[in-house]
Amino acid sequence: MSKARTTKPTQEWNTINWAKVQRKVFKLQKKIFQAVKSGNKVKAKKLQKLLLKSHYAKLLAVRKVTQDNQGRKTAGIDGIKALHPNQRVNLAYELNVKGYKAKALRRIWIPKPGRDEKRPLGIPTIKDRAMQAMVKSALEPYWEAQFEGTSYGFRPGRSAHDAIGRIYSAINKKAKYVLDADISKCFDKINHDYLLSKVDCPTNMKHLIKRWLKCGVIDNGVFEETESGTPQGGTISPLLANIALHGMITNIENRFPNKFREDGILRQGFKPKVIRYADDFVVLHEDYDVILQCKSLISQWLDIVGLELKPEKTSIRHTFKSIETDGKTIEPGFDFLGFNIRSYPVGKHHSGRFIPKKGDIRLTGFKTIIKPSKKAIKAHHDAVKKVIKTYKTAPQEALISKLNPLIRGWCNYYRTVASKETFITEDKITWNMLRAWTVSRVNKGKTIDKLRKYFTDGNNGIWTFRTKEMQLYYHAETEIKRHQLVKPEASPYDGNWTYWSTRRGNYPETPNGVARLLRKQKGRCTLCGQHFTPDDLIEVDHIIPKSKGGRDEYKNYQALHRHCHDVKSRNDGSYDWSDNGYEWKDDVLTVPMTRD
Repeated sequence: MSKARTTKPTQEWNTINWAKVQRKVFKLQKKIFQAVKSGNKVKAKKLQKLLLKSHYAKLLAVRKVTQDNQGRKTAGIDGIKALHPNQRVNLAYELNVKGYKAKALRRIWIPKPGRDEKRPLGIPTIKDRAMQAMVKSALEPYWEAQFEGTSYGFRPGRSAHDAIGRIYSAINKKAKYVLDADISKCFDKINHDYLLSKVDCPTNMKHLIKRWLKCGVIDNGVFEETESGTPQGGTISPLLANIALHGMITNIENRFPNKFREDGILRQGFKPKVIRYADDFVVLHEDYDVILQCKSLISQWLDIVGLELKPEKTSIRHTFKSIETDGKTIEPGFDFLGFNIRSYPVGKHHSGRFIPKKGDIRLTGFKTIIKPSKKAIKAHHDAVKKVIKTYKTAPQEALISKLNPLIRGWCNYYRTVASKETFITEDKITWNMLRAWTVSRVNKGKTIDKLRKYFTDGNNGIWTFRTKEMQLYYHAETEIKRHQLVKPEASPYDGNWTYWSTRRGNYPETPNGVARLLRKQKGRCTLCGQHFTPDDLIEVDHIIPKSKGGRDEYKNYQALHRHCHDVKSRNDGSYDWSDNGYEWKDDVLTVPMTRD
């Protein structure tokens, strides 16, 4: 970090009028979005240049990477993990395009869920992350006005549940073949020249993006050049990956007519349906030959981008019937984003019905059911088992406090589909694990009497795993809540805050308590008065801190932005500086909007 402006007072950051800052930045972003929507890209690029110079945009970028982002405590090659308020102010003044040089990334490896493989991450320095956040704030509204309607990954206001809902709407009326595909090492292999030619932004922004793509990585002290790809870990990398993959859906769908006449019969809706979530996608169509053509066309399109399909993760299936491929029988249905999607025969004569309009009944012969995939269930078992094993000798309350967010988060993700039976089964399995945990802590011969110490009468009967102060959250307590699909053309940059704040409260991964607070607060943060956006991290705060006698009750809770919670906790004396000012004394509940 530069030592310039170190005389700036610490309190300056805490006294910034953030509501004004957000309004000013969003006003420019909305204009960029509207200019592109109306076809005036020249005006949009002028506005992007203006935003890149805005001190307000610099302040927001610094706040995002130092206070809001989940990985804000991860250091780059300079070793800096966190900044105090006066350092944040100085950093905002240092974010200038002229003379800027990107530092190499720090390579770390993280395990892939449920696999032995590890995923490489490239961690930029805090300054580089802030610069990327500022460029992203100008680039994202430009591209959000152009992205395809069935692209869902790494986009504000869109989630895996939207992708699953779109798949359901495409197959619930008619069974179809499915090309279930995955792009091999998407983030690592994107062609730099192709991406830079496509990014379509002012020259100074393009130069910055090129520096980030070419900055290289340091892995265990060894420098490696980056000749391709957008390293995972950077603030702007997901957006760049979406830009690289933009156009694939339209290119494939436009190769086929929407309707044509076959044997004297007019066939409507002949175009294949392509639904993409980041580098995972499915192609749906009722004709097997069309699916084969789509697979070939996609491979050709990806080759230009520098990418290819991953053979072991790419297959052709059918939603309702088994198919024969290379002498192997492939069962109906497919897994996507942790869900299993399949159509089942229904009724005595398999005569399920679809009623699009009153009085218009069509027999379908099947019913489409979506539920958690076997792989996702196994991964959940392993996660629960690992926690119980890790806390083998810990107090019961410590185990419950660790299991509850794990179970609640998993259930909230799957609460939008047919998961009730799965939840009941998971409770039985978890109960057996916990019973084994209790047996290992008591003397043989006194098992039943000792077990009563850990299981008492509660919401789930006399054998509820609980203490006097805390109870285990059971899977089956989760209410099934259907997800409402996002409008294809909707974007947080369109300024329709009524729509987006309402969606935030109805989002399936938003816990019921938080959703209730959002309804009470009408989608606004009580401290700054601003609406919660789809990307904002929400934390539940005690209005009167527990350290000052506040109680754990609904009337003493409020939903705040993470950065607003930071300010409020500092002012009411409940802030803890033990870890560079980033740990809370009171327990908080963090609620991310999208699963990346």
